[in-house]
Amino acid sequence: MAKRGGFPGGAMPGSMNNLMKQAQRMQRQMEEKQKELEDKVWEASAGGGAVTVRVSGKKELESVVLSKEVVDPDDIEMLQDLIVAATNEALRKMEDEQAEAFGALSGALGGAGGLGGLGGLF
Repeated sequence: MAKRGGFPGGAMPGSMNNLMKQAQRMQRQMEEKQKELEDKVWEASAGGGAVTVRVSGKKELESVVLSKEVVDPDDIEMLQDLIVAATNEALRKMEDEQAEAFGALSGALGGAGGLGGLGGLF
């Protein structure tokens, strides 16, 4: 019996075209989300609010606010530790939100006709 016409693997050109359009749309969404997150600022405090820092989505320290009570010339090390702790917490918040946002978009790729393997391209 003769084999009917078709395309290798059963893929039709229209389907591949749709997949490429969907991949391009997802890439645009990821770029938009990245820009949105770069413009956002996260804040965290340490020492019961004695030190508050703000970091941007570009991983830049925007500001450090110190309460007067925490400024003790005899205990500079404590102040330094509080600044580091608050900065690290703000960075963690930022990275968690970014990972969640991009994970949601990447998850959508996985359900888009097997594009999950393309997630690393975006």
